[in-house]
Amino acid sequence: MLGSITNFFDRMVRRYLPDAFLFAIILTFVVFLLGIIFTNNNPVDMVGYWGGGFWGLLAFAMQMALIVVTGYILANSPVVKRFLGKISNLANTPGQAVILVTLVATIACLINYGFGLVVGALLAIHVAKRVPSADYRILMASAYSGFLVWHGGLSGSVPLLIATEDHFLADKIGSIPVVDTLFAGPNLFIVGTLLVTLPLLNRLIMQSTQTVGKIDPALLNLQQSTMEDSEPELTSKEELTPADRLENSRIISYLVGLLGLAFVVYHFVTNGFDLNLNIVNFIFLFLGIIFHGTPRRFLNSVSGAVKNAGGIIIQFPFYAGIMGMMESSGLSHELSLWFVNISNEFTLPWLSFISAGILNFFIPSGGGQWAIQGPIMIDAAMSLGADTAKTAMAVAWGDAWTNMIQPFWALPLLAIAGLKVRDIMGFCVMVLFYSFIPISIGLLFF
Repeated sequence: MLGSITNFFDRMVRRYLPDAFLFAIILTFVVFLLGIIFTNNNPVDMVGYWGGGFWGLLAFAMQMALIVVTGYILANSPVVKRFLGKISNLANTPGQAVILVTLVATIACLINYGFGLVVGALLAIHVAKRVPSADYRILMASAYSGFLVWHGGLSGSVPLLIATEDHFLADKIGSIPVVDTLFAGPNLFIVGTLLVTLPLLNRLIMQSTQTVGKIDPALLNLQQSTMEDSEPELTSKEELTPADRLENSRIISYLVGLLGLAFVVYHFVTNGFDLNLNIVNFIFLFLGIIFHGTPRRFLNSVSGAVKNAGGIIIQFPFYAGIMGMMESSGLSHELSLWFVNISNEFTLPWLSFISAGILNFFIPSGGGQWAIQGPIMIDAAMSLGADTAKTAMAVAWGDAWTNMIQPFWALPLLAIAGLKVRDIMGFCVMVLFYSFIPISIGLLFF
């Protein structure tokens, strides 16, 4: 039965799901029409909201593009390739391959979501080369499934935000420490259950399906064969100009790399374990400079890496426009209020989770979604006497839940993998259906 259901969704997704860019375009028109139908806005208003928000994610888009580029560069260095190769040696069968990739990706996403996306994709590539009989698409879907837990981990936007003293809802709920959110019973149950069962679920999916048209991982392994030594270093001292010497100087790479690592140490000493996107990119970048040895080898790797960031650069502004329409038109407010109106003290966290999952299609940003939905849900929790910390985490889990079928966050992983969104989304649908159960149990009964 599992195989039949999975194969059905895989066929449907591969047949009908358009490219991620077209998905964003279609979503744009859907929100545009919904804003006209369900709010007091005319087409001119919606055009204004769309254009006004279009460039609202530029900084974030640059961060995510750098996640892909710096992760790609680091993965193409000899040191990291050897390290990932050793980890991949733990898998000898397709089942072991899926379990290994899912487990590592999930743990990495609990540490930091950007780090987890890159690590999961890179490990899946190495494991695919180690176990060529494993389906490459399912391996990448397994790597992406680890992203499901990110908002219950150490980089979760909502729990970290409400733990600060000056967050925008502090006058209503004060500062809620992470012991009441990340380390509370509901979250520990959900994270623990998913950490144990997701690898088993993905293994069952691989065992129960006979997928058609397996993709040769040799064609999708970061284009290493074309990137490596694309511009050989000059070895004859007589041929080296002063510029050539600088470009092939290990001393320069090591000095600037050590300068970057010195700042990393400074950052953690002064800020604690603050592993945000900027510091993850910073670490990846300067480790890449050191591990490639010379500026020339580093730049050769950059040339291959930037080709993978195109989807992010083009698509994120469209999602920013969608977010602008959702917020400015009042659509997100109306959706949240509808769920609040049918809630009580017991059901509010669970219904907040459902509403956040729906809203995440249109506002696929944890922090951005909380800024819009948070005030409504917190006011409802206070008026109904519901647990504000659990309600906040319910919004966080709703945001994470439907990421399994929202291409926005899959773009960095797909760029590294060389796949289309339709290649993995059919398998991720099964993860979405399954994860609804432990998340609901955690929010309703803990």
